[in-house]
Amino acid sequence: MRVYISADMEGITGLVDAEDVQPPGRDYERGRGLMTEDVNAAVRGAYAAGASYVLVNDAHGPMRNLLPELLDSRALLIKGRPKPMGMIEGLTPDFDAVVCVGFHSRAGVLGVLSHSFMGHEIEDIWLDDQLTGEIGLLHAAAAAYGVPVAALTGDDTACAEATAWDPKIHAYPVKQAKDRFAAQLVPVAESRAGIEQTVRTALTTLPTGPAPAPAAAEGNFPVPSTTAHRLTVRWQSASVASHLLAIPGLEKTDDRTITTEGDMLHLYRLFNLYLRVATAVTSNPPYC
Repeated sequence: MRVYISADMEGITGLVDAEDVQPPGRDYERGRGLMTEDVNAAVRGAYAAGASYVLVNDAHGPMRNLLPELLDSRALLIKGRPKPMGMIEGLTPDFDAVVCVGFHSRAGVLGVLSHSFMGHEIEDIWLDDQLTGEIGLLHAAAAAYGVPVAALTGDDTACAEATAWDPKIHAYPVKQAKDRFAAQLVPVAESRAGIEQTVRTALTTLPTGPAPAPAAAEGNFPVPSTTAHRLTVRWQSASVASHLLAIPGLEKTDDRTITTEGDMLHLYRLFNLYLRVATAVTSNPPYC
């Protein structure tokens, strides 16, 4: 069994504030250790379930947060940026499951460090007219590869968002949101044991998949889905929307909202290009 782990940071055990998850925050270095140990718990759960290969993608911010010297040696790590596919870089149709560690709820939800990709720069995202954030877009892209999202960890609002997208996801809350920068924490040892057990259970009870990708014309391996979807993004800044209109195929529905259509994997890659353009256009830090 081949398992792919996408690791974010806002939903990691014990972390509640920008100082915990952003360099050079006063607790960022400590947060890196906590993030690495949550991922290690997921790796242990994967191997306990019979995994033969685990690939971890550092998917938060600078994407060089995980500490390689502390990471379970059985896992391979993708580190750094830019990555064309961002939070799912390295995912392919030959994986059996995706595990999301340390995820957070979308912008506008009262969850711990809630946002959608860029702090306050993105106001809302819609996929086929349904409000979404990082969880929903990742789930849809994984489904386009034919790979189910088996498990997710984060605060209770992230877990609720994930299971609303797909009730088959095994979600484990490592903290209960009290506000955007406050939470009631699950004790660290208990949280890591819970992550390990949740991942193990999820992988030993894998469903048939959310929407299997079509079979290839020759052979039995899956190929990505080419079903068309519509992606709409509303930005805080009209400047970002204006710059993005230079990309062919994008339409502006108002001064701050852009929309386009395409297959899900194309949209996911295109969205990562949006983020690079938006980063160049703006200089505002997230969470302000």
